[in-house]
Amino acid sequence: MSVNREAALREISDIVLPDGRTLEKADLVRAFSVDGDTVRFVLEVADAGVARSLAPVEAEAKRRLEALPGVAKVQIVMTAPASKAAPTQPVRSSGAAPSLQIGRHPTGQGGPQPIPGVKSIIAIGSGKGGVGKSTVTSNLAVALARAGRRVGLLDADIYGPSQPRMMGVSGRPASPDGQHIEPLQAHGVTVMSIGLMLKEGEAVVWRGPMLMGAMQQMLQQVNWGELDVLLIDLPPGTGDVQLSLCQKAAVTGAIIVSTPQDVALLDARRAIDMFNKLKAPVLGLVENMSTYVCPNCGHEAHLFGHGGVAAEARALGLPFLGELPLELDVRLAGDSGRPVALGDGATAQAYARLADRLVGDGLA
Repeated sequence: MSVNREAALREISDIVLPDGRTLEKADLVRAFSVDGDTVRFVLEVADAGVARSLAPVEAEAKRRLEALPGVAKVQIVMTAPASKAAPTQPVRSSGAAPSLQIGRHPTGQGGPQPIPGVKSIIAIGSGKGGVGKSTVTSNLAVALARAGRRVGLLDADIYGPSQPRMMGVSGRPASPDGQHIEPLQAHGVTVMSIGLMLKEGEAVVWRGPMLMGAMQQMLQQVNWGELDVLLIDLPPGTGDVQLSLCQKAAVTGAIIVSTPQDVALLDARRAIDMFNKLKAPVLGLVENMSTYVCPNCGHEAHLFGHGGVAAEARALGLPFLGELPLELDVRLAGDSGRPVALGDGATAQAYARLADRLVGDGLA
């Protein structure tokens, strides 16, 4: 007889902890799985002291699950850090490092919710990786801030967060009350990223529910303040993070970034279709890496083709928001934490035009 995962999870959900909460309310269960006749899960706790106090809870959970028909083995792992590391060089921090955990399971709420103080939420998406979506997002955020807008930047690329490096921020954000996170500031932009909550190079190994919970927390538990626009740097593709964003937040619309080449455009169409299905308006398309000008001879080349995104926008009846060049300076600026849009060159002017377009359309 096979074991139903949800039934097994319900069986332990009402076990009472020493602090009076149930196991479900405390949200300590991670990676709950049923493999044949074996049930496995992790109890994730704050420290070793709490782990010791939960020994009776662990025993009760094991007893209940072993009593279920079809269960032959129960494997429970209790995890807790040996010590808490101090925050390292926060850019703006007057309190302690946050005690809340990012990556819990999502909590229930009815439909998309506005973020207090945030007028407009714009998602920056792409169908595939490698088209420069994160670079476009960081530079657009800076260009909007230079245009006088109050701008927030949420790095929602949970598996590959790059905005801390591109925006030049480091250190763990503060959470004085253990419930809300104080974001960091860089170049006139309010910044939050899952990368700020991890050690550099540390991998995020989460299933869908934890991704969705992290997305919800970064939307609703960050003190964003008063913003004209919040830009959200999405991971590539059409997965859990995109779905969570549109389910949990009142998204104004999405901008799709693509290179002109046919393979990228194929995936861009999938991203557009996804946002249409999620009822999030597509505000327009951006052609990145459109032109390369040789710094030695001035020859203009189109390494990935040219004009494909504009043609796609016309075919789909969507706004074409502009072309952005391929330049070495863009990469160097991103790696140094000072986006190229902070300067006054041709690329910075291209981002300024894109920002002016969004402001003129009333989107930022």
